[in-house]
Amino acid sequence: MQEFKILTLNMHKGFSMGNRRFTLETIRDNLRESGSNLVFLQEVTGENERHRKTISDWPENNQMEYLADTVWDHFAYGKNAIYQHGHHGNAILSEYPFAEFSNLNITTYRFSQRGILHGILDNGIHLLCAHLGLIERERRQQVDKLITYIDSYIPDTEPLILAGDFNDWRRTIHRKLKASCNLIEASEHCRGQLPATYPALVPMLPMDRIYLRGFQIHSTQVMNNSAWRQHSDHCAIVANVTLMPR
Repeated sequence: MQEFKILTLNMHKGFSMGNRRFTLETIRDNLRESGSNLVFLQEVTGENERHRKTISDWPENNQMEYLADTVWDHFAYGKNAIYQHGHHGNAILSEYPFAEFSNLNITTYRFSQRGILHGILDNGIHLLCAHLGLIERERRQQVDKLITYIDSYIPDTEPLILAGDFNDWRRTIHRKLKASCNLIEASEHCRGQLPATYPALVPMLPMDRIYLRGFQIHSTQVMNNSAWRQHSDHCAIVANVTLMPR
């Protein structure tokens, strides 16, 4: 059976909390040290001309290629928020090749552009990287779109990993998402509760999650030690899982 180490992180466009420091190099170091072979990232900057001109160590190409370089041979990016000087969205870094990937637009309000990146690996595993909105009504509508999409395009028999920043600190969409799509949340399964991941310095709110279908879950960990707390406003989550026979 194939084993996976999954990590999800809202990387805050490569800046620490309050945008005090540019932390992309630290993020790359921490991701590599985690040993993860599937990495789900939110708020990844695809392009920003202002930062390129003012930040000396801004990557020459883009943040996805900078993070993936020499470790994850394959990556996918879904552009969500577009502005005059650039854009940002979700990304997936993978040791395994993609058969295909696409981006689902779940934007509800113009001021809050959101999407879900859907990648399918060559081995048939479906990967969904999500970043939902800040308003509860917005999130409810976005989860309805997500459930409809999963029902329509991902057969019940195929393995699925859904990870990201759900902004669901009140847990109002959690049960519906699990029940509608036959999903298990990794930390809840291992520890009996959803993981507190925000704010990174003193995690109190359960914003970030890893949902799975078709996997055996062995362990989870919130990455909130001193090496991780300084690089974003969210904590990363890691899950060790094994793909179950179909």
